[in-house]
Amino acid sequence: MKARFSLLAVIIPFLLSGCGGGSSTPPPPPQFTIGGSVSGLAGTGLVLQDNGGDNLSVSASGNFTFKTSVTSGGAYKVTVLTQPSSPAQTCAVTSGSGTATANVTNVQVTCTTVTHTIAGTVVNLVGTNGGLQLDDNGNDLLSVNANGAFTFATAVADGSAYAVTISMQPTNPAQTCGVTNGTGTATANVTNVAVDCGHNEWTWVGGTNRINQSGVYGTLGQPAPANLPGGRGAATTTTWVDKSGNFWLFGGTGYDATGAVDNLNDLWEYGNGKWTWVGGSDLIDQPGAYGTKGTPSSNNMPGARSDGNVWTDASGNVWLFGGNNIGAPGGGYFNDLWEYSNGEWTWMGGTPLLNQKGMYGSLGTPSSSNMPGGRAAAASWIDASGNLWLFGAQGYDSAGTQGELNDLWKFSAGQWTWMGGPNLANQRGGYGALGTPNSTNIPGARDSEAMWTDASGNVWLFGGNGYDSAGTGGYLNDLWKYSNGQWSWMGGSIFANQIGEYGTLGMSSANNIPGARRASVTWTDASGNFWLFGGEGYDVAGRIGQLSDLWKYSNGEWTWVGGSQLINQPGMYFTAAGTPSPTNFPGGRRFPAGWIDAQGNLWMFGGHGYDVTGNVGQLNDLWMYKP
Repeated sequence: MKARFSLLAVIIPFLLSGCGGGSSTPPPPPQFTIGGSVSGLAGTGLVLQDNGGDNLSVSASGNFTFKTSVTSGGAYKVTVLTQPSSPAQTCAVTSGSGTATANVTNVQVTCTTVTHTIAGTVVNLVGTNGGLQLDDNGNDLLSVNANGAFTFATAVADGSAYAVTISMQPTNPAQTCGVTNGTGTATANVTNVAVDCGHNEWTWVGGTNRINQSGVYGTLGQPAPANLPGGRGAATTTTWVDKSGNFWLFGGTGYDATGAVDNLNDLWEYGNGKWTWVGGSDLIDQPGAYGTKGTPSSNNMPGARSDGNVWTDASGNVWLFGGNNIGAPGGGYFNDLWEYSNGEWTWMGGTPLLNQKGMYGSLGTPSSSNMPGGRAAAASWIDASGNLWLFGAQGYDSAGTQGELNDLWKFSAGQWTWMGGPNLANQRGGYGALGTPNSTNIPGARDSEAMWTDASGNVWLFGGNGYDSAGTGGYLNDLWKYSNGQWSWMGGSIFANQIGEYGTLGMSSANNIPGARRASVTWTDASGNFWLFGGEGYDVAGRIGQLSDLWKYSNGEWTWVGGSQLINQPGMYFTAAGTPSPTNFPGGRRFPAGWIDAQGNLWMFGGHGYDVTGNVGQLNDLWMYKP
């Protein structure tokens, strides 16, 4: 009986299992990790991604493993979600995709830094083995022996700074090169660095290199390559630049279309490398056509003259005051006032008669009856409010005496105001203490002085022909500043007829000072520095003649920049017109005309001086100087 129950205990569980009774759980499939290594990582912010959803930030080169495993037989795909920055890098994945049958450890992420080349162009390099050496960031030197493109050997990382400088200037021949677009942050290949070796060099742009040439007028209103104003001087103060950057020139003393010489009233415009005869006569000594006061007309025209004063108002209209036509029969000094607008002249004030005495009125009080006397070669400027100021000149005082003047006038809202200075001619200067403004200070009476305004609106005067502190007449080299209604003597001598102190070429010094002179041409560059060229005056040997020295005044000191210390030097036209060269230099001259272009280059035309052969007369050469 016991044997039968034991057998059933064995058979029944067996039969039940055969009928599906009971259960068991199979093991889960294997899981595998996805990983690899990163090399070359220098930036920050690298983020890898697996299968479009498992992100992993990586901060340094080395091994990595994603947090989420992949089921055996499942796919994996490693990509770069975010590239590194600071510095910018490009990371690339190799062996990044497949089917996981074991732990994946061979994904390779290789990072390379993004770099950019630094390149540019050299122009106006004269020598082919002159020693020019450029530098980027103080540690990447590049020798350049020819004009054209250059590229530094070392690229810079994306987002990094670059700074291109001149490590060595050319020496064969000596030149001064300057860099523009030389600094910045590289976010792409840099190609616009410009190295110009025409700095501190003159370019003979056009005109002739001989004196006393007749004007080539062409057709009125039509620019042409052959057009050219005749040789002339005494147009220094009758030039302007219009809103389009074109240069304008009115009158002066020189040669007309027939070769006759005296005062002119032709109007010229220079733009796009061509001269245009815009108006006035192509003959000398023409009388003015005044028309009706205050009424513009195409028939109106100021008479022939030299040494008038021109200024431009806020609307771009041009104003002309005074001048002289002393060389003409019955000539003398003008005090007429003209406006030029929309191609027409308007007689605005003053009289058509010559040699009128000044009508001063009360000091500081504007009046419609006030009027400066006839005069020429004054200093003039525009203040921040657009008012015209006029100082000194050769002309007529309140008593009708002709001589040197040092009266100060303002023209505003159609009326003249006598603002300061004596109303009598030939007065000595009152210098006061050096550098100290005072209501009793006043420059001595003078004409043909150099003048400029600084960035603060202060007015500066240098030299001219006039009277010193002792009442001695002659050429001056005193420097004055007018600010807040007072004059300050800022430098130079209180005595006339002083020689210059040149110092070392290119080196500023408190001891440097140009010699006494008149009739220089002047400019103010983009940095507010004052430039002065030539004139008639004293050289280093104490002789009087036509000067060709170039000076810069900056931060209270003078620098002799170039040209000769001696008078009456011929012009040096060594290269073809249009080519800058360290060997080019204008001859000594007085009363040239001048402009400054939008790039800060200094332009000069004509004057009375010396040509390429050493002959002296009226010039009509056009020059450009790049500071």
